[in-house]
This record gives sequence, structure tokens and C-alpha cells, in this order.
Amino acid sequence: MHFVDKELNNRMTIEVGIEEYRKKIVALNCCVIIPTFNNSQTLEKVITDVLIYTGQIIVVNDGSTDSTSEILKKFNNLQIISYSPNKGKGSALREGIRLAQKQGYRYAISIDSDGQHYADDIPQFIYKIDLAPDSLLVGARNLQQENMPKKNTFGNKFSNFWFRFQTGIKLPDTQSGYRLYPVQKMKGTRYFTKKYEFEIEVMVKAAWKGINIEPVPIKVFYAEEGKRISHFRPFKDFTRISILNSYLVLIALAWYKPIHLVKSFNKKNIRAFMHKHFLDSSEPILKKSVAVAFGVFMGIVPIWGYQFVLALIFAHLMKMNKAIVGLAANISVPPMIPFLLYGSLKTGQLILGKDIHDNIFNKTLTIETMKQHLLEYIVGSVIFAIIMAIIFGVAAYIVLKFVGKKILKEVESN
Repeated sequence: MHFVDKELNNRMTIEVGIEEYRKKIVALNCCVIIPTFNNSQTLEKVITDVLIYTGQIIVVNDGSTDSTSEILKKFNNLQIISYSPNKGKGSALREGIRLAQKQGYRYAISIDSDGQHYADDIPQFIYKIDLAPDSLLVGARNLQQENMPKKNTFGNKFSNFWFRFQTGIKLPDTQSGYRLYPVQKMKGTRYFTKKYEFEIEVMVKAAWKGINIEPVPIKVFYAEEGKRISHFRPFKDFTRISILNSYLVLIALAWYKPIHLVKSFNKKNIRAFMHKHFLDSSEPILKKSVAVAFGVFMGIVPIWGYQFVLALIFAHLMKMNKAIVGLAANISVPPMIPFLLYGSLKTGQLILGKDIHDNIFNKTLTIETMKQHLLEYIVGSVIFAIIMAIIFGVAAYIVLKFVGKKILKEVESN
């Protein structure tokens, strides 16, 4: 009798805990998105398990051809998005997130319908989001557990490496589909992927947008080989992921990393940087000035997308001060681009003897107008880069030669 009472007490404690989480999910304005494609064997149990924690569920039927539609008819009050043919997991998630945003949800938890995720991990996400509001939470699996596919372990390490390179954020598991998205914070972000690679794109662009990203420990179930249902196509999907990573790396090098570098310079950091790289007397002033000139030159020449990274590579090969070169190369940050384009075009028109009143900026910008002025721009940008490099290099030499010591004393006194 005592044993039965104890068991009943434990069950009541669990039920009270679940009820508290149900209320918390409503208070947080959170829903659950379940994308599904031909997972009729596991879908009903997944939905049933999620319903223990919340009734705010969006199911996206991504063109299923099995008995998915019949299974969904068994449940009342589910929000269902159905379409055909199958478009891919990324499309399904995008549809679910779009509906969650439209209906005013603040958060959306995504859980796979193949049965590998446990609904009783939902409280882990709710607990964590309380500590870190408006974060993107990513489920962290135990990648060493039994039945874990080897391709998953390799793919995850591959994905983790590139995610860290693209964003500077280290995560233990970037490929987990069990996540909590701050959907309102994600508004306005444009995505172009539609398959599995969307889960990488959405994380990278969230990081670039300044959204905090943190891991949450979760359990995961993998059936034995031969019993596992997976729609992941290793060759095609890894190829898509590789293409996406190449694109994101180029954007990171050309835009995110330079902008992030500039933003990271607060007053204290600027003083330290100036002291270390410009005012330190261990490196000749002429050498520092040449580094400034070279950085400015690389920032203006028409190699968009590669300016920053090539500037650092050449600086390393020529044994220049890479920090100074990198800083100077950031002359091509977005606010400066219109001025650099204008200066390059005008210089090209003068050099080639074109009509300087025939201004591309006075026309509708089309591919044709760009082609018409392309030669002027390329020639002008190289000459303009040389001119600006000389101006900035000479200015840096004069400042460091005649004002540097005074600035150094002021910095050291502060």
C-alpha cells in the first residue's frame, strides 16, 4: 500500500510539472512546428507526445504520399499546412515559421516527425529560453551514442567547423533539427534554400543579425540500420550544403567579418589598437604608412568579395602589418561604397576621355548601363585606388611622424 501511494505521488508530481510547463508555453507565446514527409509510422506518436505539453501545434505536410493525411484527421485543433508535391524540409520549416510569425507567436520549437526527438525535452528549451530570451536554441545530441550513423558524426563536425568560421560561434551540434526559433526576431531575413541546408542558412543569418545562439542538451533515438526512415540523400544534400557553405564563407569574408571587426572597436579597443599597431616605435613609420596605403588600394580595386581576404594574404606574403592592412582595407564598407564607385567612374571617364557628364548615377541602373560603363569603372577604380592609396599613405606618414609622439603621450597618460 505504501508503494502504491509513493507511485501515485510521483505521478502527480510529474503531472503538476507538465501542467506548469503547459502554462509557461502559453505565457511565452510559443508554438511547436512539426514538418513531415512520409513519416506515417511515427507521426501519430510524435503529435500525441507533443500534445502533452502544448496544443499550439503547426503541422506542415510537405507533400506526403502515404497515410499522413488520414492520421492528421484524428486530431482536433491542429493547424495544418498541406501542399503537393514535396518541396523539402527547408520549405516546410519556412512555411511553418511564416505562419507562426503571422499569428504573432514569439517562439516556435521545431521537432522532427520521424521519432528521433523526444517531446519530453521540450521543457529543456522552455527553461533555457527563460534564461536567454529571444535566443535561437539548438538541440545538442550525444553524437557518440549507440546506432548514431557515422555520416551524421562526420557531417556534424564538417558543419560545426564552417559555422564557427562564418560566425565566430562554437556549437557542439549545428545539424540538429530540434530547435527553438525566436520567430519575431527573424522577421525580414531573406532565405533562398529549401532543403536540409536551410537549417544551416537560418542559423548563420540569425548570428549575422545579432541573435544569440545557444545549445540545449537533448536525447535522440536512432533505430537500428535497416529500420531507420530517412529522406536525407547523402550525395545530393552534402553537395547542396557544400555550395551553401561556399556562398556563406564568401559573404562572411566580404561583409560580415569586416563589419564585425569595425563594430567590435569600442573606445578602449581603439586606444589599445592604435597604441599597439600605429604608435609602437618598434616598427618603422614608413612601413606602417605603406601598410595603410596598400590596405586602401586593396579596398578599392574591383575585386568585390575578395578584397579583405586577398589584402590579408598579400600582407602576410609581403610581411606587412596585417592589422593595419585589414583596417585600411575596410574603406570599402557599405557607407563608403557610393563614394568609391563615383570616384572610380569619374576617374575612368577622365582617363579614357569620356564625357564626364554622362553619369551612370543619373540613369536607371540596369545590366546594360553597367556594361556600357564597365571599362571606365575598371580602369578608373585601379587608378583611383592608386591615388587614394598615395593620399592615405602620405597622410599616415605625416601624422605618425609629427603628431604620433604627442598622441602616444596622451594615450599613455590616460
